[in-house]
Amino acid sequence: MLANFPKLKAIVAATAAAVTFFLPGQAMAQGLSADVLLQDLALAEATEAAAIDRELQALWARSGSPSMDLLLRRGTDAMERGDLQQAAEHLTALTDHAPEFARGWYERARVYFAMGLYGPSVADLERALALNPRDYNAIYALGALFEQFREPERAYQAYLRAKAIHPHHEEVSSALERLKPSVEGREL
Repeated sequence: MLANFPKLKAIVAATAAAVTFFLPGQAMAQGLSADVLLQDLALAEATEAAAIDRELQALWARSGSPSMDLLLRRGTDAMERGDLQQAAEHLTALTDHAPEFARGWYERARVYFAMGLYGPSVADLERALALNPRDYNAIYALGALFEQFREPERAYQAYLRAKAIHPHHEEVSSALERLKPSVEGREL
């Protein structure tokens, strides 16, 4: 069909070329932005850390596709409403259609955890961390799962890893304080 429309064929080819070159550059720019933000976060004062955290979360929540962003929003909205089944369905659709989008796996892991489905939650966190190994919230969630499994040493190590990335993460700091006596022992 395109052979009958030589100009259309050229337009399609140009569009395909532009998309091919633009998307990797966009992902690279996003990676560079995340690198800079993560470096800033590691060095930030507590007052600055919250703003940097918000920027990182916003960056990591963008899939690059309006459709996938909509599925993410629907899934997180359903979770906030307490409709875990609906949240799982939206987030499963997201992970099916955008398997390289780390945030989708992380959010579905949260839903599975809330549903008491710990095995699938661990699997999704592993996938999220394979795609974005510096997602301190996913590392924190993994630590929470280790606590659920009564593995305080592994939980503590996960929390230490998250704290190294985000030194002012309140939940991580609380978890470390809570587990410190059982992992490191008590001072005499």
